[in-house]
Amino acid sequence: MKNIKDCLKNLKANGFKLTPQRLAVIEYLDGNSSHPSAAELFKELKKRYPMLSFATVYNTLRMLVEANEIKQLTIGSDKVNFDPNTDHHDHFLCQKCGKIIDIFPDKKMENKEVEGHQIIDRQIYYYGICSDCLKLNESRKKSENHSKNKRQH
Repeated sequence: MKNIKDCLKNLKANGFKLTPQRLAVIEYLDGNSSHPSAAELFKELKKRYPMLSFATVYNTLRMLVEANEIKQLTIGSDKVNFDPNTDHHDHFLCQKCGKIIDIFPDKKMENKEVEGHQIIDRQIYYYGICSDCLKLNESRKKSENHSKNKRQH
């Protein structure tokens, strides 16, 4: 989603009705970099919109994917996530904390064709442990070693 005004204009031009519930989903996604799932988005919006249904959230997300306003990510095996940043980029899934992080590769990766095949879209996923979890793990190790050394003395 480049910006909310263009998104709304695009949706109207494609015949989509903009209900308050749909607008709430769009506003929540605008500038959001947390890559929420439909369930996470529903849980957050339900607090402000008690009459909101999961079906409305899910259908709005499907509509936004169809209109090329957001990307659907299948990076995890247990759920689908959504990304309002439609610029070409990859994603990293931390296998410890579950956080999804945007990765922006070199520009040379933005090929329009490979070996004679036209590329329309691409999604590249990386899996590992994020820098935050690595730092946390390192802190724990230092703390454990410090405690172990104290007991030995």
